[in-house]
Amino acid sequence: MSFLSQYWPIITPAMLFAILAIIEIFIPRRTLNLSRKWRWITHALFLGTNNIIGRLLAFIIIVPAAANWAYDNQFGLFYMFDLPWWVVAILSVIIMDFAVWLQHRLMHVHPLLWRMHSVHHSDRDLDVTSALRFHPFELIVSTLYKSAWVIMLGVPLAVAVFFEVWLNACAMFNHSNIKLPKKFDRIVRLFLVTPDMHIIHHTTHRDEQNSNYGFALSIWDRLFNSYNDQPRDGHNGLTIGLEEAQNDAPSKPLWSFLLPFRNVE
Repeated sequence: MSFLSQYWPIITPAMLFAILAIIEIFIPRRTLNLSRKWRWITHALFLGTNNIIGRLLAFIIIVPAAANWAYDNQFGLFYMFDLPWWVVAILSVIIMDFAVWLQHRLMHVHPLLWRMHSVHHSDRDLDVTSALRFHPFELIVSTLYKSAWVIMLGVPLAVAVFFEVWLNACAMFNHSNIKLPKKFDRIVRLFLVTPDMHIIHHTTHRDEQNSNYGFALSIWDRLFNSYNDQPRDGHNGLTIGLEEAQNDAPSKPLWSFLLPFRNVE
């Protein structure tokens, strides 16, 4: 097995991260409110902590392990039917994308889940590193949730790994601070969530936070009446983050890690 074939799930997101970070420097969509230094340090700490948590979860269950278990036991919806591999792959990606959309919506509905997810929303700027800003508690919930869907559906291992890479790539793209031509944005958002579409989800207005939940496919928000085309304050006048945290606190590691334990409405 070659190095690339073995480590592509790590190499691909890392390369995309670097590309988007460079593009943000030359064609940014917005001027950042806070300095990159502390935000990037905080997000790097989230990445490191979540990687450690991910390794610990491997002793219990992670998405690839769930796929292997489903295969070994021939368990799950797709093992009940004799479908071509490519049909199973396409259906798996579509259904798993819906599952992630549903989880995201629930994160905004349930008070305890919102406490975890509010850490992600507290970022006062959006750039490619914002896709790393998820509290470890949310990572645990998300991993167990996705693993359950993989088992219920019987998602093949290769497809499960691809979906994880795909989801991370889409999250980095739609959180990135890059300026896309308006016509190109209009075309892309017919299928995928674009930065200008997802930024609406991150404004301080609660009704806008409760819209555009998609990370990859944009169809779910259109189907379930949660699609918002434009921010009420316009892209040049919108405010990102939590209304109660419009200062430099969200860029600090300790404040961000402890946010779920504070009073968050």
